[in-house]
Amino acid sequence: MTIVSYNVNGIRAALNKGFIDWLLTVNPDVVCLQEIKALKEQVDVSLFEAAGYTHHYWFSAQKKGYSGVALLCKNEPDHIEYGTGIDYMDFEGRNIRADFDDVSVMSMYLPSGTNLDRLEHKLTYMADFQKYADVLRKERPNLIVCGDYNICHEAIDIHDPVRNKNVSGFLPVEREWIGNFINSGFIDSFRHFNKEPHNYTWWSYRANARANNKGWRLDYGMVNESLKDRLKRSVILSEAKHSDHCPILLEIEK
Repeated sequence: MTIVSYNVNGIRAALNKGFIDWLLTVNPDVVCLQEIKALKEQVDVSLFEAAGYTHHYWFSAQKKGYSGVALLCKNEPDHIEYGTGIDYMDFEGRNIRADFDDVSVMSMYLPSGTNLDRLEHKLTYMADFQKYADVLRKERPNLIVCGDYNICHEAIDIHDPVRNKNVSGFLPVEREWIGNFINSGFIDSFRHFNKEPHNYTWWSYRANARANNKGWRLDYGMVNESLKDRLKRSVILSEAKHSDHCPILLEIEK
């Protein structure tokens, strides 16, 4: 099973930038999308169906043009779970999960902490999501949580750790949380295979950041430890340029 996760920063904008042609080339089994910024009825879903993703599921924010997650699947899942049942998360369309046999794949879009109010919101979400994941894994142990976590874990994951130490996305409290999340029984699949620096998944649109590779690694494929022996590869697809993020890809034995 090949899984791609991609914060598209607006699915309609990504479609206008050649997203479908790229998708046909990569040809994953499951695509986890974040920040779709659209309702299903605002998207020409026939484009995905023509590309082979006849099973697609959308969980949009109540606020139009904001947040939202989706799943594109070649094969029909056994079950789709929309949201977490935690109202403030679900109002913003931040979690959707597909179950395939014994494996569950979630697309998650963790909030950013751009100001004090949103940082408090983010910290609350982080704490509540950890509890949710702990309970969920008792029922669905082979859980993969893909998405935009809006956190760089280690100094290796950000181009300038010193200057960004007080910036949301690299705050000590955020880094501690994602470290604890991993230690609760997840594998950071990319770092499982690649320990090298200068591997990022998001770049500011300012100051030619992407061309200079001054980025942040905000997007993760977190794989429950029960799947460790089935994990085959995990890579960053930095050549894809439909967004300020780039996609990540991981592959497990089905």
